[in-house]
Amino acid sequence: MTSSITETNRHLIEGIFAQLAQGNGRALVDAMDDDFCWTLTGSSAWSGTWRGKQAVREQLLAPLFAQFEGTYTNTAERVIADGEQVAVLCRGHVGTKAGRRYDNQYCFVFRVVDGRLKEVVEYLDTALVDAVLQPPPVLPLR
Repeated sequence: MTSSITETNRHLIEGIFAQLAQGNGRALVDAMDDDFCWTLTGSSAWSGTWRGKQAVREQLLAPLFAQFEGTYTNTAERVIADGEQVAVLCRGHVGTKAGRRYDNQYCFVFRVVDGRLKEVVEYLDTALVDAVLQPPPVLPLR
């Protein structure tokens, strides 16, 4: 049974990242459960936790994407799945309205339950975050 869950969850995440590689984040948002939790690691101004799909969309994604000029893409390089846990090594690419490049490397560790994203922990270059991005208007929980 676990291998079936593993493959189902791997397939879901691979589909989401296939869309992100084309600049379409709709699949990611659509797969989030209402109580979805996003944690961004490190000690940057953006580091912290957003709880609930609405908070993620309004307090994390909206102010982040408001800084981007053009279409953000994120391409998976490797997907590793084990039951509910799916890790993705990937690279994002976009310019900012301030004229800087925000090309970051990530490791996302998702927890997927019954076909819904329940949480993600994001590991990334926080020095790049602080160098290129303005802080979020609503600070995340620490």
